[in-house]
Amino acid sequence: MNLPNKLTIFRVVLIPFFLAALMLPVIPQGKWIAAAIFVIASLTDLLDGNIARKYNLVTDFGKFMDPLADKLLVCSALIAFIELQRIPAWIVIIIIAREFIISGFRLVAAEQGIVIAAGIWGKIKTTVQMVMVIVLIVNLGEDFPAFSKIIHITEQVLIYASMILTLISLADYLIKNRNVIKVNGGKQS
Repeated sequence: MNLPNKLTIFRVVLIPFFLAALMLPVIPQGKWIAAAIFVIASLTDLLDGNIARKYNLVTDFGKFMDPLADKLLVCSALIAFIELQRIPAWIVIIIIAREFIISGFRLVAAEQGIVIAAGIWGKIKTTVQMVMVIVLIVNLGEDFPAFSKIIHITEQVLIYASMILTLISLADYLIKNRNVIKVNGGKQS
């Protein structure tokens, strides 16, 4: 197993520790530990892809697991935020639904020998989501009540920007890759 794949697995292994730090009030400074774990996991995402491409270590395992690990990390945080009442469930459903749709779309494309690369809108969406998750984890309104209104507005802007970018990136993927799903004699492929 090469280094990029080990980093991907490490990212998945970090998820339960991230959730424990975020969700268990008995952990002192849990939100800061959760934020640190999330940032480390996010950085491994940057590292594994760069290392794999630079040293020609791209594997089928990495192509499959890397985006899955990203989705698991972000979706775990989003679901936890519902429990913590930091984000409405309907927004999380939209974001997670997009991830399932694109994953399914990529599977159909892979069966046809087509690789669907991440588009610019998907990359922007991911960046905004990562920032949103970090801002929601640290929940600075608790620590700085004098600025809680500004912090709340910032959180809301990031939440709705993430949702809007989710929809834009979904539309972008589907429009740019509409040839992947074609009707052949009444059957979809």
